[in-house]
Amino acid sequence: MSDKIFARRHTAAEDDNPYWISFSDIMSGLLIIFVLASLALILELRDKVDKVTVELAMAEQVRRDILEEIQETLKIKNIEVEISDNHTVLRIPDSTLTFATNRHSIPLDEAMRTTVLEIGLVLYEAISKEERWRYLDTIFVEGHTDRRPSYRDAMGNWGLSTYRAISVWNYWNENLPESKRLNERKNHNGAPLFSVSGYGETRPVQVVQETETDWQKNRRIDIRFTVRQPALEEFKNLKDLRKMLEDRP
Repeated sequence: MSDKIFARRHTAAEDDNPYWISFSDIMSGLLIIFVLASLALILELRDKVDKVTVELAMAEQVRRDILEEIQETLKIKNIEVEISDNHTVLRIPDSTLTFATNRHSIPLDEAMRTTVLEIGLVLYEAISKEERWRYLDTIFVEGHTDRRPSYRDAMGNWGLSTYRAISVWNYWNENLPESKRLNERKNHNGAPLFSVSGYGETRPVQVVQETETDWQKNRRIDIRFTVRQPALEEFKNLKDLRKMLEDRP
């Protein structure tokens, strides 16, 4: 009898309490909150992925525009340069800048010196236009030789290619107008935009080298443009996230 009275009282208490929520209702509510929060996070991260993708595409397009504009401007001046490596490198071939055998100094020929200076000037104008340099991380001035050994000093072809790249770099900064010195240009992080390096014969354009024509193709100065990238860890996380989103049904 008492048990029945207690049960009726307990039921009545539940009915009289408008705030009583069952455990299943609580779990259902928490699940809905979790799903909504997850959806909001996914949408936010998807937006970040899309933003980074758009920024990278824009940077690559700006790089393409820079190289094509430089080539076209120099072509009008009868200066031959090439675009290579999937629109990442502006190549100054040996026919445009011919160094003496085993020498790294800029040739004394006045026409060739004018050519070197014009390339530097057009390069400065192209990266400065509409602040395109903001999309770039580093511009490498790279020296390359053919495979024939250089005995001029202990550094061999590696040293020769590096010194040739340095000679071009120094000639630009010693002879360009002071307001257009490339060594003053910084990238988006405030670090120097330009760097100089040499690769000797290790990155040939013409792998089979048996004739003077073959060797000449490998003697060159490359100007390599790298674009601004997101931080490495951030980029890795976004790439993983993008893959996860693409794998979703």
